[in-house]
Amino acid sequence: MRRGMKLRTQLVVLQSAIMLVVIVGSGVAAAWLQERALRDAYLDRMIGVAYSVAQLPSVIDAYDDADPSAVIQPIAETVREASDVTYVVVTDVEGIRFSHPNPERIGEVASTEPDAVITGDLYTGRQTGTLGESWRAKVPVFDAQGAIVGQVSVGILESELQAAWLSNVWILALFLAIAAVIGVLLASWAASLVRRRIYGLEPEEIKSMLETRNATLHGIGEGLVVLDEAGAIVLCNDAALRLLGREGDDLAGVPVAEVIDAQLEPLLADAGEQQLVLAGERMLVVRADPVVVDDRSIGTVLILRDRTELDAALRDLAGARDSTETLRAQQHEFANTLHTLGGLLELGETDAAMAVIQRAGAGGALAALEPAHGILELEVAALLLAKRARARERGVELEVRADASLRPASSPSVAGDWLTVLGNLIDNALDASPGGRVEVSLDDVDSAGGRLVTIVVDDDGPGVDPELREAIFGHEVSSKQRPGGLTRGYGLMLVRRVAERLGGSATVSPSPLGGARFTARLPVESDAAGTSPAAVSPAATGAAS
Repeated sequence: MRRGMKLRTQLVVLQSAIMLVVIVGSGVAAAWLQERALRDAYLDRMIGVAYSVAQLPSVIDAYDDADPSAVIQPIAETVREASDVTYVVVTDVEGIRFSHPNPERIGEVASTEPDAVITGDLYTGRQTGTLGESWRAKVPVFDAQGAIVGQVSVGILESELQAAWLSNVWILALFLAIAAVIGVLLASWAASLVRRRIYGLEPEEIKSMLETRNATLHGIGEGLVVLDEAGAIVLCNDAALRLLGREGDDLAGVPVAEVIDAQLEPLLADAGEQQLVLAGERMLVVRADPVVVDDRSIGTVLILRDRTELDAALRDLAGARDSTETLRAQQHEFANTLHTLGGLLELGETDAAMAVIQRAGAGGALAALEPAHGILELEVAALLLAKRARARERGVELEVRADASLRPASSPSVAGDWLTVLGNLIDNALDASPGGRVEVSLDDVDSAGGRLVTIVVDDDGPGVDPELREAIFGHEVSSKQRPGGLTRGYGLMLVRRVAERLGGSATVSPSPLGGARFTARLPVESDAAGTSPAAVSPAATGAAS
């Protein structure tokens, strides 16, 4: 196709060309078959006529007459006219004619060889005689003793055969021409229909739009997932594959429920609203929007954003705010202490002033953990300090047991897993025990199976119903209210996923404090560095449980 030809014209021309090739090929094949059938039909007729004449007793007896043509000529002409053949010629063994359509040729030697006399059998083929080229059949004539006394030749001119064939072919050609015209009209209609289906776009425009779409899809930072009406994935961009942890995979046709922990119907129920979902161990913010074309819903678009980075920023902001509030509280504590010391010194109560100083000890709200604690992983120690400050603000007593111990992590990813589990369990306990008490125990031991870190968090809250002790680790299962419609039930689910990925476990049981005890056992592999996905690190510890 030459450049610049419109798509509709290209479709019409291509379809018409294909259709014409098919029609012409079919027509030629049909005409050839018809010619063969016509020729075979005439051949069968000529053979039948030839044998009929050769076996007539009157014809056989006439060979002994002084003038055989007087008997044979009338019979041959009657048969020729009745059978609609060009000629019926009877000859003797020498080829002398006893009958011919032209009576003047009677008595002459035939212009072709007496093939049936020579072979003693049927002969068929094309030969050129006095009447022209003809399609003929020759049979021998036997007398009463079985001796060959002559032959009968029956034929039809090739010109007559062609005329009979052409009289039928033009009807076939007429129907083929009508079919071609109808085909062109249908090709034009189909081209118009296709053009409407692609919104009147030309190939160059489609190519440009496709290139632009691909550049847009793979260039934006948000994940984009397109679903069909059944909830199966139709299209994923690179960012979506990265957020779903399926880089390099082809997710076409995969149900969306297999890659994110959410059903499509609830997402569409809050279409346009941002919702939290889990993809493996990664917390994502999802917005679902239906795709409507011509007032008809044809699928859904999911826009995915990584909440990990957002949580990290929010945690940094919350940490800075907590530090500021704690420093302000500490300033008031020290101011009050100084005023008290000043008053005691003015009164001359030096012993009492010394007691106040000793009681103040090393700290205020930001004091380090007790020296007896063996928590050597700095990130975990910092997390416990921050959670202690947060607990104090909420009126909760957060205590780290004196026998707690934790050696440094073998890699940042391992430390991230500890922070994820510990942060979510403490947050869950703080929510469950407003104004109460929370105890944290850390145990780091080496055994035959390798290093094992056990995290235990107790609270004095209402506890967990025995029927919910397994379900509480599932998707969006929570014993707490959902303020403002916020989705909860992800924190504990995340804890169990991390534990199971590491080959450990996460369980819940009654606590000696009266509430719930959450226990997470986290094996540590010697080559753990780099093996743990960093999808949910400390940032995920703020996930609502």
